[in-house]
Amino acid sequence: MPTNDASPTRLRFWLNDRLVDEANVAPTTTLLRYLRDDRHLPGTKEGCAEGDCGACSVVILEPRSDGPATYRAVNSCLMFLPMLQGKRVYTVEALRDPTPGLAADEGHHPVQQAMVDTRASQCGYCTPGIVMALFEACYRDDMSPAWTLDDQVCGNLCRCTGYRPIRAALDQVAGQRPKDRFAAEANQYQPGDAALDYRAEHPTQGAQAYRQPGTLAGLWDAMETWPDAVFVAGGTDLGLHVTKHHRPLPQVIGLEGIRELETLGTTQDALEVGARVTLTRLLEAADGRLPALEKMLRVFGSRQIRSRATIGGNLATCSPIGDLGPVLVALDAVATVRSRNGSREMLVADFLAGYRTPDLKPGELLWSVRIPFPAGFAASYKVSKRREMDISTAAAGMQVWVTDGTVTDIRLAYGGLSARPAQRATRTEAALLGGPWSEAAVEAALPALKQDYQPIDDLRGSAAYRNLLAANLLRGFFLDSQRPPDAQLVDMPVSTVAAGA
Repeated sequence: MPTNDASPTRLRFWLNDRLVDEANVAPTTTLLRYLRDDRHLPGTKEGCAEGDCGACSVVILEPRSDGPATYRAVNSCLMFLPMLQGKRVYTVEALRDPTPGLAADEGHHPVQQAMVDTRASQCGYCTPGIVMALFEACYRDDMSPAWTLDDQVCGNLCRCTGYRPIRAALDQVAGQRPKDRFAAEANQYQPGDAALDYRAEHPTQGAQAYRQPGTLAGLWDAMETWPDAVFVAGGTDLGLHVTKHHRPLPQVIGLEGIRELETLGTTQDALEVGARVTLTRLLEAADGRLPALEKMLRVFGSRQIRSRATIGGNLATCSPIGDLGPVLVALDAVATVRSRNGSREMLVADFLAGYRTPDLKPGELLWSVRIPFPAGFAASYKVSKRREMDISTAAAGMQVWVTDGTVTDIRLAYGGLSARPAQRATRTEAALLGGPWSEAAVEAALPALKQDYQPIDDLRGSAAYRNLLAANLLRGFFLDSQRPPDAQLVDMPVSTVAAGA
């Protein structure tokens, strides 16, 4: 039964500490276009319009349950404007005077000064986005592992190849955490109401409606009223439908206002993850406890992408080359789907039912994922043309349980080898189950892989290449399982991790 969940009809958020109140901007307008076209803030640049170059990076303030709010650099080209409802967003223009009362020539932010001191700006086009990525690093309190420095800027391209001085500037400011107005804002930040019921005309696509419920009752009502609406959680996938494919989206349901989808906790044997938990938060929670998942997340796009992309969005799109599916299937992760009438659980392997086809009935939504801590030896692998910021040619998640040298259980899941996401290699598993865990046994089981998968030829690789990859990844998994416990891949540099060595 529909409820009277009256949500605001005007879009209100804070841009560089000034309240924005909008009622006529099309809901699928990206933050990037709004900044440049409506607010005339040209510092934020458009390079690729797909979250690949980082020239459009801005910073949003994100609340945390365990302390002050934290700054996150994100790609403004992939965020629809209503997703900012009740939030604070900062562009490079906000850094002009970080400490009120200083003279104009004394008010440079430490990040800007570091870029000048190290001569890290060349043509200048990419510089504002890099400055905002470094701005986030400046206020982080977890920058001590060496890999986090490279990771912080892997989503920013510099076509003038000025990476060495950019890295020098990052080294200078990472974790500095100056006591300025930005630090004070983070300490005092309370997010506004994210609920929204917004309608406006798109200049070429006509009327658009964007509903962002703030309650569960409002969510179920929206789903019943708009059964054909598309959902948006982080926008890193759906945003491309607007910026690249120009797909009309007449009805969109945003999930930013459902706090229950953002829960993240730990039980004795598993990580409990709400569907709208970002991959940045998931990576932080996986640290040291889920090395196979952590390894995959480190090469999942850039930090800007991970700070918006969600675990639910990645799974529910059911892409055959989705990065999280194989490792979650190997870990026996369990998905919970929910509707107004109740909930049900299933293995993630079953939730990923087919090509772009999750196991969701009308009125259901992916609610959470339970990721068990591995009881056997688990690992993940991704093979792509580039180390970061690339779609995988093939990916794999694997776990094996060995007792007295005998395989007592095994999970082998591959992505990129079939239309079904993260399909298990059941014939290969059967060939190994109950036998010795040895190099000879693995070699004897490899022919079964060609029965499990019949990959296609495409621009990323031929079928023969993918078959060879599948075999080599299984060989590599065996060799990795023979390493001593203190030589886990997760502790190696990012370059080694990403290579799947």
